[in-house]
Amino acid sequence: MSDKIKFKKGDQVIITSGKDKGKKAKIDRIFRKKGSVLLPGLNVYKKHMKKKDEKQPGGIIEFSRPVLFSNLALICPKCAKPTRIGWQLSAKDKIRVCRKCYGRI
Repeated sequence: MSDKIKFKKGDQVIITSGKDKGKKAKIDRIFRKKGSVLLPGLNVYKKHMKKKDEKQPGGIIEFSRPVLFSNLALICPKCAKPTRIGWQLSAKDKIRVCRKCYGRI
């Protein structure tokens, strides 16, 4: 994966494909090497667990799996639309910019 990751923790994103298409969430965790992010409450799967002891009872457990970067679109906080990200170079740093309204992200 490239080092230029366009998503940051806390960004509002929308899922563009898959079973949760059209749903919005905030990024909870980023997996750089895998190229995916964890969105709480989305991409939920179930797992059957055997009882281990009194503290860990068995049953059906629901958990979220990571979603690939390619299946996400960032939502611009200024225009509230799904958008791609552009970069604007200033004297000190690079700034993320919305491609639709050219607002700062």
